[in-house]
Amino acid sequence: MRIYLAGPLFTVAERAFTARLGVRLREAGHEVVVPQEVETQGMAARALFEGCVAGIDWADVVVANMDGADPDSGTAWECGYAFGKKPILMFRTDFRAAADAGKAPFNLMLSESAARYLDLASERADVDRVAHAIIAALADITARN
Repeated sequence: MRIYLAGPLFTVAERAFTARLGVRLREAGHEVVVPQEVETQGMAARALFEGCVAGIDWADVVVANMDGADPDSGTAWECGYAFGKKPILMFRTDFRAAADAGKAPFNLMLSESAARYLDLASERADVDRVAHAIIAALADITARN
């Protein structure tokens, strides 16, 4: 499956987590676009934007990291752009809870756009467990489509 891996990429920890997750998904046989791997040295903002849009268009599914007090605005845009075109699999490892039990702790326009939402915070999941959960959810999404 071709995956566009969306999520915040502003800290060393965010980039390292996303890079490791991309590797695990590739090891499972998926093709993965990780925006941080796009050559950015000397790239104009427009070129980077167009590269990310092309990655979403290429992908069969968007896998989006919803960690943070509020999901990253770029990730939110990527999910909105993908909605109605392809499945969106959202996951969260952040343990900050929703105000309403059982509800995603972010805007309903995001949570309701997801084909599947994985709340992995309670497991204190490491990258391998996150990858395993995503791979299983992708198989389920593929079986339903």
